[in-house]
Amino acid sequence: MLSAFKFDLSHLRGDIYGGLTAGVVAIPLALAFGVASGLGPVAGMYGAVIVGFFASWFGGTPTNVSGPTGPMVVVLAGLFASLSGDIGLILTAVMLAGLFQIAFGLFKLGDLIGLVPYPVVSGFMSGIGVIIIILQLDAALGHMAPAGTLPGLTYLPTAASSINGSALIVAGATLVVIYAWPTHWGKYLPAALAALIAGTVLSLFMGDMPILGDLPSGLPSLHLPVFDRSAAALVLEAALILAALGSIDSLLTSLVADNMTRTRHDSNRELIGQGIGNTVAGLFGGIAGAGATMRTVVNIRSGGVTKLSGMIHSLVLGAVILGVGPVAGYIPHAVLAGLLIKVGLDIIDFSYLKNAHRGPRWDLALMALVLGLTVLVDLITAVATGVILASLAYVRQVAAIQLEELLSHPLSPTSDDEQALLDELKDRVTIFEFGGPLSFGAAADVGHHVRERYRDDLHAIVLDFRRVPFLDVSAARAVETIACDAKRAGKSIFITGMAATLADTLRGLEADCCFDLDKDCYDERLAVLQMLKKQIPTDNPSWDNLRSTPANPE
Repeated sequence: MLSAFKFDLSHLRGDIYGGLTAGVVAIPLALAFGVASGLGPVAGMYGAVIVGFFASWFGGTPTNVSGPTGPMVVVLAGLFASLSGDIGLILTAVMLAGLFQIAFGLFKLGDLIGLVPYPVVSGFMSGIGVIIIILQLDAALGHMAPAGTLPGLTYLPTAASSINGSALIVAGATLVVIYAWPTHWGKYLPAALAALIAGTVLSLFMGDMPILGDLPSGLPSLHLPVFDRSAAALVLEAALILAALGSIDSLLTSLVADNMTRTRHDSNRELIGQGIGNTVAGLFGGIAGAGATMRTVVNIRSGGVTKLSGMIHSLVLGAVILGVGPVAGYIPHAVLAGLLIKVGLDIIDFSYLKNAHRGPRWDLALMALVLGLTVLVDLITAVATGVILASLAYVRQVAAIQLEELLSHPLSPTSDDEQALLDELKDRVTIFEFGGPLSFGAAADVGHHVRERYRDDLHAIVLDFRRVPFLDVSAARAVETIACDAKRAGKSIFITGMAATLADTLRGLEADCCFDLDKDCYDERLAVLQMLKKQIPTDNPSWDNLRSTPANPE
């Protein structure tokens, strides 16, 4: 971590401009996310300043700009509703989330997060987008909805029955400005900030609607962790969800930054940096944050190259906080709702949904399931279910490949001599050739398929492991079952090409009780076939001299 205290000043001009631009873009989003979280706009600003500063300083992605994001806000909004607005407990969850992220980085879990399948990531991110839209529809209609996805959804009919026309017009105008704002103008005034200003100015000429009101300004106060035994489980669960989502969100943003800068980030260091940022943010009343894709892209396109750009972005926001109260108090909730509806639409993975019908139906079904669970149940259930189902599907696919290898015909002989021996022995010997690692996915079916090829005139079974680099406990037990079944049926078992590590596994698990690993194992198939040629009379299928005596493997 000593490198965190080294600063590259060779790109200072680009870093200053990138940080300034990203800071301006972050202002309306920080305010909006703060309101959506339930902790207020200033908490969103504090979170953007603190997480952005420390994540840039200690993180592993030089150009990453961090701050409040949609996934984090959705969790915080749910926690706010569950804890009845207990700020102390909510901020404690933010601190714990940061500590969990630091632990993720220290234990080198950064690379594992990348193993979450794309349909799962797409499903829960799209679900988060839907939740953000649901939570903001009431505000766009001029109502202050109850916190939580389902309460907000159930309140919609009430809001729709008494629409505040002024709020709806302002929210709609905000969205129009965001989408219609020319790209080249964004270099001088970002679309989100232009929409914030335009919507607020328009509201001054409209009827009454809910506004932010008086806001505190100045430096944050210290919030020490709070312990409440009755809410401990809820706080701990929320902290784990925040840590996991923040880690995934940040590392996805890091991948975007890598593609744009042709660099490679340090995943574990990035998690440590994000964790430090969230821990400090919780201590000073800020909401949790993560790597923010849009702000990171703006930073890079504006010239940001080193971690100084993200730190400058935070300093810009810090300067704004000192005088934001009197001005920001006039911002209507409808304007922020318009901004967040745009954020929600951006999070929904329309690019995948548009082409999903051309890909595997299972992936689409998995994405839809995770999306539904995210919206209707909770994020951790959605992600856990998605990962488990995706893992089982993968295991099943691997098992199918393993069985296909096992059942493939004709068997590929390794030489002309081997082919000649196979032709001569004909049906008296059956060779099973395994391919790839043997795992629990195929273990249940392997023994069944071997038994299916038993014949009265079959004398010997050869199991070829030369292309098997690994077998687990389930596969080892399957080998034991095959050998014991063969022994009961009066067949002999021989093994070829087995690596020493695989043999040690069988010995260690005592899965070699029905065969002798020292006597019945051969390096090559040709060697065992030559031995069998000498012992099996090709004109007499009984070969009593070789047939094993049925025995009880117990």
